Amino acid sequence: MDQKPSTPAPSDRIKLIDISSRAWEHPADRAALRSLNAIPGFSEVIRKIVGLFGERGMRLFFQANAVRVTPKQYGWVYDLHLGVLDTLDLGWEPELYISQTPFVNAGALGVDEPFVLINSGAVDVLSAAELETVLAHEVGHIASDHVLYRTVFTLLLLLAQRQLPIAGIAIGAVILAMAEWIRKSELSSDRAGLLGTQNPEASMSALMKLAGGSPLHGEDLDLSEFLRQAEEYEEDESLADAVFKVMNLLGSTHPFHVLRVGELRRWIREGHYDRILRGEYTRRSEEPRAYREDAKEAASYYGDAIKKAIRKVSRALDEAARGGPTEL
Repeated sequence: MDQKPSTPAPSDRIKLIDISSRAWEHPADRAALRSLNAIPGFSEVIRKIVGLFGERGMRLFFQANAVRVTPKQYGWVYDLHLGVLDTLDLGWEPELYISQTPFVNAGALGVDEPFVLINSGAVDVLSAAELETVLAHEVGHIASDHVLYRTVFTLLLLLAQRQLPIAGIAIGAVILAMAEWIRKSELSSDRAGLLGTQNPEASMSALMKLAGGSPLHGEDLDLSEFLRQAEEYEEDESLADAVFKVMNLLGSTHPFHVLRVGELRRWIREGHYDRILRGEYTRRSEEPRAYREDAKEAASYYGDAIKKAIRKVSRALDEAARGGPTEL
């Protein structure tokens, strides 16, 4: 049976006409992305990776191994997808797939024509309102032009995990640098998830279920308790606690869920969410593309080790494209 909803109809929400992604992007996200692009050779490496693997192969993989969501396939999910696309005024319709994967997760991939992928675990565990915030979150990634870099990061991880020839290179610094930015980009897209659904409770409860939801025991969760947990985590801490928190994040592609829910609640409390709903936001048609503040903030974000790793990856990609050795 094709039904799960009980979520606000799109007509109940304010359409954010011509909204620019700048309206929801976290300053740390913009700073980290600017710093990546400022690394000599980084853009060239991105182009080479995309050229080697291409977008077509990824799309064909999911066409073969996932269900494309349409009015006849997961029709209620398709309706949610169209709703958030309309609310965030994206202007086009990315394809949406559901993959048979038990983990509660989702993603947006691609280069020229990004698409959204939802794990079946998310469909099982999340309510319709919560799933809708996840869909809006992924649309936020697309609107913010995150998907090119996130796709490259995914490909680098696959190379490292499968121990292909290129994985023998010292690409760890590149992966760590990109993971740092990706964690920041999640904070931006959490805001997009909220704006696309305009349901603060569902946005925060979705993060709670990402942390520890169960399809059989969802009624055992209490959002107020999770928010209290987030407050406790953010309270004053010892130096040792601070060090452990940083170490625990190394290698992770997402910020801790308690931090994400705390950041989202803080953004609401500071009035940014309400101002956007009142129409006080940057529009795409008037958006200046000179990010001097971001560039200044990001000037020394990453060090010489990352620049060296970028150069090594670039040389290895040249060798891989020619079918030659990849030793450095």
